[in-house]
Amino acid sequence: MAAPTVVPHCALDCVGWGGSGVQGLAAGRRGRVELSSGGAGAMALSLPPNEPCPSTEDGYVKMFLRGRPIPMYVPDALVTTYSLDTKLELPPKKLKLDWVYGYRGRDCRANLFLLPTGEIVYFVAAVAVLYSVEEQRQRHYLGHNDIKCLAVHPDMVTIATGQVAGTSKDGKPLPPHVRVWDSVSLNTLHVLGLGAFDRAVSCVGFSKSNGGGLLCAVDESNEHVLSVWDWQKEQKIADVKCSNESVLAATFHPMEPTLLITCGKSHIYFWSLDRGSLSKRQGIFEVKGSEGAEPGLGVGGTTGRGVSLLTLTLPAGGNRITQAVLGAHEGGIFGLCVLRNGTIVSGGGKDRRVVLWGRDYQKLQENEVPESFGPVRTIAEGKDDTLFVGTTRNSVLQGSLATGFSSLVQGHTEELWGLATHPSLDQFLTCGQDRQVHLWSVATHRPLWSKAIEDAARSAGFHPSGSVLAVGTVTGRWLVLDTETRDLVTIHTDGSEPISVVSFSPDGSFLAVGSHDNFVYVYSVSEGGRKYSRVGKCSGHSSFITHLDWAADSSCFVTNSGDYEILYCECGLGCAREMGPAGRWDELWASGRGAGPRIWPEGTDGTDINAVCRSHDGKLLASADDFGKVHLFSYPCCQPRAPSHAAGGHSSHVTNVAFLPDDSRLLSTGGTDTSVLQWRLV
Repeated sequence: MAAPTVVPHCALDCVGWGGSGVQGLAAGRRGRVELSSGGAGAMALSLPPNEPCPSTEDGYVKMFLRGRPIPMYVPDALVTTYSLDTKLELPPKKLKLDWVYGYRGRDCRANLFLLPTGEIVYFVAAVAVLYSVEEQRQRHYLGHNDIKCLAVHPDMVTIATGQVAGTSKDGKPLPPHVRVWDSVSLNTLHVLGLGAFDRAVSCVGFSKSNGGGLLCAVDESNEHVLSVWDWQKEQKIADVKCSNESVLAATFHPMEPTLLITCGKSHIYFWSLDRGSLSKRQGIFEVKGSEGAEPGLGVGGTTGRGVSLLTLTLPAGGNRITQAVLGAHEGGIFGLCVLRNGTIVSGGGKDRRVVLWGRDYQKLQENEVPESFGPVRTIAEGKDDTLFVGTTRNSVLQGSLATGFSSLVQGHTEELWGLATHPSLDQFLTCGQDRQVHLWSVATHRPLWSKAIEDAARSAGFHPSGSVLAVGTVTGRWLVLDTETRDLVTIHTDGSEPISVVSFSPDGSFLAVGSHDNFVYVYSVSEGGRKYSRVGKCSGHSSFITHLDWAADSSCFVTNSGDYEILYCECGLGCAREMGPAGRWDELWASGRGAGPRIWPEGTDGTDINAVCRSHDGKLLASADDFGKVHLFSYPCCQPRAPSHAAGGHSSHVTNVAFLPDDSRLLSTGGTDTSVLQWRLV
């Protein structure tokens, strides 16, 4: 077969009508493209003079890219069905959050608790998750844009969560604050501190006595300000500069509502609240001669060289640390939990051990968390002898010291871009910068298998048969894995830049590999996806490849690059031939993975939409944007600024979206929030 021929042409609307998978935009913000927002080259600006100008007689929409008019041709099949002047309605279905994959343990502590309902509560991205393990059901509190901390009230119903500062899509600041909400109704009860915190609220805690009427919080300003609130009145009682070092925990004395403790890097402080002011005393380590001391009312763990398990004897106003168990763990102690019977469980940050200590601080039992899940971050007591363990690799484990621990919630740990759904089964694949590839079951919400690879991953795609899948990495290597066994089928290298897209043709006879080196490498595929032979290297782009989609009949594919250029290439048997706009624009594209001029909100540019995908029935279009939102449109989008349903839950730029084969659910991936959200179409 002759090498595929690339013909540059910009007259293609890649979402509104043809359903192409080419995205007329750069790869998004946050350093992924060097184009000024709203500058020359921004595609599909919805403000004059870039307003799309429909021409129903000629069958195209004129867009201004790089200051020059570009006609976006409409396929004849859709011109006869839809008018460019058709007023679109909102899609008949909405997105309802169905399941959240992942947990935020890499940079957060004390964020896993068991509620009386039998649900464990934790958070990831902008979602507080209430997960009933027995019923395999999740509920979600969605009042935030980004969550950093969580605390449960002594009534075990009321919950407080701390917000990270952000920016809305219209550029307005979203200040950090604390939201107090009901875990039964999921209603927001109070919002505290709008404008009072800096950067983020990193620690929060309710008082243990006096009915839990007070709440303390620490922000991430340079001075890490500690504040105390009457949360029911939404009034701040006192605040004070806590420390120039990181503050990792803040809590009230269990019986004294006016005594607080904060600890963090190189410090532990005891704070007395008196008539609207907080006075500080530093902790005093009196670990010798403490054999007769009463069991402490609180516990803490060190993270320095002198690793120890500490207990604090705290009479009113006290600040003595009277007991230390030296060498309790190798490395720091990240998690401690006082059990109902008064014993203590500690979790190691280096040795990954979970250890049970008796009342006399003698080691009673221990077990080790599997290495793949990472060090222990936090521990919560479940029913009977069950423990829940959150880890620094964003997993939640369930088990006991006697039986060991297994995965309950699993997630990625670094930026996440790769997403692909199985062509026929309720399964999907994710891969990211953490070098992990997970094949997930929608039924069990857990990985069917996981595989560590040598390079950070960027893209993924299934063969139409579903028997194999391709994964593109950031080093130019791409590999093919067996879907059932996760065995490596083959590995190839094309260039040395990230592989932004790997896409099989609908008939399974070709694989197109789009790279950041501006080329698309084309392979012929045989033996059911187990043999690959390169047949072409498509050039012509002047910037990195961002997206690619095949024609439904596998005769050609169309690509887009970081500078908004649209090119296409024919892959037929025999010699490749050049194509013009006539006729070929009636092509129907396979996946609808692209973005045309109709879906950008006002005031945004081409870098703000990262991915789109059309439903398999051709009625809906989903988009992923830089504002943490997933939008659902009616398809085709024939109207400028088409109406959509928006759904929030991500705290980062949304990098990818994909429908399951039956269109019952939509999946979305968050970039730096590392989460996967599963949406039900209702």
